[in-house]
Amino acid sequence: MFKYFITLTILSSWLVSCGDMNSGKSSSQGALSGNAAEKVYVAPGEHDEFYAFISGGFSGQLAVYGLPSGRLFKVIPVFSVDAEKAWGFNEETKPMLNTSHGFIPWDDSHHPDISQTAGELDGRWVFINGNNTPRIAKIDLTTFETTEIIEVPNSAGNHSSSFVTENTEYVVAGTRFSVPYPQRDMPIAEYKGNFKGALSFISVDPQDGKMDLKFQIMMPGFDYDLSHPGRGASHGWFFFSTYNTEEANSLLEVNASQNDKDFIAAINWKKIEAYVNEGGGKKVPANYAHNVYDDATHTATSTMKKEVVVVDPSEVPGAIYFMPTPKSPHGCDVDPSGEYIVGSGKLAAELTIHSFSKMLKAIENKDFDGDAYGIPILSYEATLAGSVKNPGLGPLHTEFDGKGNAYTTFFISSEVVKWKLGTWEVLDRKPTYYSVGHLMIPGGNSRKPFGKYVVAMNKITKDRYLPTGPEVTQSAQLYDISGDKMELLLDFPTIGEPHYAAGIPADIVAKNSRKFFKLEENNHPYAVKSEAEAKVVREGNIVHVYMTMIRSHFAPDNIEGIQVGDKVYFHVTNLEQDYDVPHGVAMIGANTSELLIMPGQTETFTWEPKNEGVWPFYCTDFCSALHQEMQGYVRVSPKGSNVPISFTLDGDPVDME
Repeated sequence: MFKYFITLTILSSWLVSCGDMNSGKSSSQGALSGNAAEKVYVAPGEHDEFYAFISGGFSGQLAVYGLPSGRLFKVIPVFSVDAEKAWGFNEETKPMLNTSHGFIPWDDSHHPDISQTAGELDGRWVFINGNNTPRIAKIDLTTFETTEIIEVPNSAGNHSSSFVTENTEYVVAGTRFSVPYPQRDMPIAEYKGNFKGALSFISVDPQDGKMDLKFQIMMPGFDYDLSHPGRGASHGWFFFSTYNTEEANSLLEVNASQNDKDFIAAINWKKIEAYVNEGGGKKVPANYAHNVYDDATHTATSTMKKEVVVVDPSEVPGAIYFMPTPKSPHGCDVDPSGEYIVGSGKLAAELTIHSFSKMLKAIENKDFDGDAYGIPILSYEATLAGSVKNPGLGPLHTEFDGKGNAYTTFFISSEVVKWKLGTWEVLDRKPTYYSVGHLMIPGGNSRKPFGKYVVAMNKITKDRYLPTGPEVTQSAQLYDISGDKMELLLDFPTIGEPHYAAGIPADIVAKNSRKFFKLEENNHPYAVKSEAEAKVVREGNIVHVYMTMIRSHFAPDNIEGIQVGDKVYFHVTNLEQDYDVPHGVAMIGANTSELLIMPGQTETFTWEPKNEGVWPFYCTDFCSALHQEMQGYVRVSPKGSNVPISFTLDGDPVDME
């Protein structure tokens, strides 16, 4: 018995000891550990440290998440209609989705970038590209609303965008697909030498952010994949990755993978800007939409532009060079100092890093290996800063933590790899469990990264979430990079297919957030600023309803005299002047969405009644304890009826005391 008791005691002690050891191990097992959960926990009432603006991919939108919580705060409508916000449905925002192809209610949004001053994030605007119908959009971060969209002519697959220079002088839009220039009917088999790739430089007004297509550089017919600006010493340059330097037009996975090296195109945009400012370049006919939302009128306008300045590289010698890069590069990333340009060859065994200072020396020494369509090709060895050996399989994108470290995603080996700038040694690697695409460090595309977190955005996400039918959720992952080793903290689902993201400390943006629109500054042509101004006006078969909303009624809330076949415009103003009191409105049978109207704002929807009767409308946004009572009726009479227009509130004409 004594021996049995001693044995049992020793065994129990050993089991407890093993339990403690296992407990200690679990504390470092990434997202499974309590420590990780604590790091992403944001208590009720507290705020996240960072905003993350994550592209919605094929949703066409831009999503706002908090970090480290991974909570979704808002989906900002950009290139696709959005019934929640009435984006593209109300009369005020329909012009924002106008293009040279007509009203296009969808696009494929990929790469957001935040405005900068002196190379640091300033939190004024976010820019994002539309990939399918080439466009660049600007989002105002005082309202988190899209305020400008400019179409990009002579382009297709606007992938190499939108990235801004370090003082937001320009946002670029590089074409992925080269196309005939000018566009014309021609055999596809005659692609080589006849197709061109347009690199567009869109200027940004430093005061109000207004965009203007300053010039396009008509480059050889390669595919221009991604780009990043120079900074610091390399400010004034832009770097674009290219693939398909073979100029193939079919079965590209084979025919565009023949060359051992493709190129990074180095563009001295300051030199080209000076050339254009002095009258250089050729003004050529074009047809593209420039859509602007006016904060004062709460209304967008669309203008069709008819020409663009095009620059032939041969006109500005010494402004453009090609740096050979292995092989089929995707990402093209510049470190915070502006010295290192990372070319991520998808099919390369090593990660290639070019030196800006060596590039300048090679240019000075004319260390060329021939040319491509007259553009000098620099010697590969002359610009090479170094390479990361055996980094992983399928490198895509690199960002920087501001501490001398770089982080690269590897699609095939499904991992994020940390490596040292200058020594090129691999310091750490962590699996993503998915095929990972882009990654983002807040400020990682600037001179001042905030190297606390990295967000990895993933392509294939099966087995990590509850199943939702054949389509699995899109996802992102959050890593803590504040220490020597990366730690996986969180998986969180995202909208659409997340491509790239831009992150910024919340306190830079939140302090400028607009809480409501001042009613006295509302210059909408159909705004009414008091119930006494509400009215209904007939103009032939067009009827304008000037309506107000306030907790908890519409004025007017009863309308008569509408006829079958009329086109009725409801111009609705939210009279509230208190933060967080939006109202909504929807009309039965309206071939549109509801309106969600912020305090002090005016929006318009149209209604064309098809049937006689009495039809209700109501508030769609729960606004008060008496939200359910916020409703009204419209009487619709036969066409040609003699029922006069009348409108009341509580049985009395609205415009009477």
